[in-house]
This record gives sequence, structure tokens and C-alpha cells, in this order.
Amino acid sequence: MSGISYELRQKAESLRSDRRPFVTATVVRADKPTSAKAGDTALVLDDGTVIGFVGGECAHTSVQVQGLATLTTGEPVLLRITPDAAAPGEVAQEIEAGTVTVHNPCLSGGALEIFLEPSVPPLLVVVYGEAPIARAVRELTAWLGFDSKAGGDDVGPDADAVVIASHGGPETALIRQALQAGVPYVGLIASPRRGGAVLRELALGETDLARVHTPAGIDIGCRTPEEVALSVLAEIVSSRPRSRRAARPGPGAEPSVDVPVATDPVCHMSVAAVESSLSRDHEGTRYFFCGPGCEQAFRADPDAFVQG
Repeated sequence: MSGISYELRQKAESLRSDRRPFVTATVVRADKPTSAKAGDTALVLDDGTVIGFVGGECAHTSVQVQGLATLTTGEPVLLRITPDAAAPGEVAQEIEAGTVTVHNPCLSGGALEIFLEPSVPPLLVVVYGEAPIARAVRELTAWLGFDSKAGGDDVGPDADAVVIASHGGPETALIRQALQAGVPYVGLIASPRRGGAVLRELALGETDLARVHTPAGIDIGCRTPEEVALSVLAEIVSSRPRSRRAARPGPGAEPSVDVPVATDPVCHMSVAAVESSLSRDHEGTRYFFCGPGCEQAFRADPDAFVQG
């Protein structure tokens, strides 16, 4: 029976709960002869692990590579895998917006169309303080569909923004902690005078200083805690990194500059160069393979596939 199984649904919910990005890959069309059927589904994790079934080894490899690519853009894509031989050096080619075609000569015969839908955790805002402004920031964050949590001892590496609305206390220590954790946006609710004093005490370099906003928020003439929260969230949204909408690969190009990709030395397919991929070391170099067949051929006679 094709379709997403109970186990995959449970795994997807667990990944969302853990704020871990993943891609849902669903077969929407399968030409005979193929081992996959329309409705077959798999999850591609951010480390390249593929859970589920959307075709044989070669299809699995293409889904892995292109699935990781969608996580760098945040955009869904229709992946077309054809058994046609590509021109020399050709890997994938855009034929229209939102579609990538991969020429996969080791496919069993039938073409596949697989919809890749990324699931990226919503923006996470960590709020310090219990004053009315802090509460308003948390409430508005939830209304916008973002995640928020009260600040604790550890900011955490997945925070997208930290808002300090404690009106005193260990503000400098919190700012340093957020900067060390790599948080892109750090906002301090304070008057211009007090905020300037905090920044002088921190004595930050230019790069870190650019990530600290005080007084936090866009100047919209705020009068209430809710209006301050609105200005802060607007600044967070305006300063957050945009999705990397890199152009889809053309002839001879790799699927994404953000995805580590290697070439299978046996069949010359593009393979994700990640720990979950099949690999083998030879004379100080690591080689990645689309499946056991290519790995076994390489192991039997590596010199036949390694260019001097």
C-alpha cells in the first residue's frame, strides 16, 4: 500500500517538535517499469538520511541530493527523474520554474516525478523578562505563527532572535550569551541613553554590534506595550535572512552550492557527500556512491575508476 505510513507521520511530528528541518518526498507519477508507485513517500532529513521509499537506489540518491537542495531555498520543487542519458557533464536542468529534471541512466526504466516539500521550523524568538512589553512580544510572536519561549540559562543554538525586556538585571551577560550562540538578532528594550551605556560597556566589534538593536524596534511612535512589540517583531522580520533562492542547476552544474555534492566515480551520478551516504576511502580520498553496486565495482578495482 502506497502513501505516507503511520510511522512516517509519527517521525514527521517528532521532527517538527524537535524543530528539525526535513523534506517530504512524494511520488506523484511513476512510469513502468519502476519499483515506486504514485503515493509512495519518504522523508529526507537535514543530514541526508532518507526514511521511507520513493524508488530504487538511483532514485533514492537523486531524491537525497535534491531534497537537501530544497532545504537551502525553503521552496518546494517537482523532481523529474528520467532514464535518459544526459549530454556529457550534464547533471540536472531546469525546464520551468519549480521543476528540476535529473538524467539518471541507471534508473530501471520508467521515469519518476516526485514532489519535494520542505518543512522548515518557524522563526524562534527567545524573550527575557516578565514586564508588559515582554508578554506582548510573546503574544504577538504566537499570533504571527512564530515560536517563542521564555529566556532561561541557555539561549540555545536554534534561536533566531533574542529580545531582552527585563528592564535591568544581567543585560550585558544575556547579550554576550546570545552573540556567542550566533543569534542573528539581539534586541534590548531600553531608552536610547541606557541602551547606549550598555553598548559602551560591552565594547563590541563592528560585526557583533550590527546584530544588537537598541532601542529595539522600528520607530513608529509607540505608546503601548503592544505597539512596542509590533515594532520589535517588524524589525525582526525585516532583518531576518531571506530564503536563498539560488537558481536551479543548469547543464553541468551541481544541484546547490549549499549542498556538499560528490560524483560517483563509477556511474558519474551526483551524490550527497554526507555521512549517511555510501562511501569508501582510497589512498587518502573519500569517494561517495549511489548504491552498493557502484561501491562493489569500485572496491574490486579502484584504479579503473580513479583518474590519475
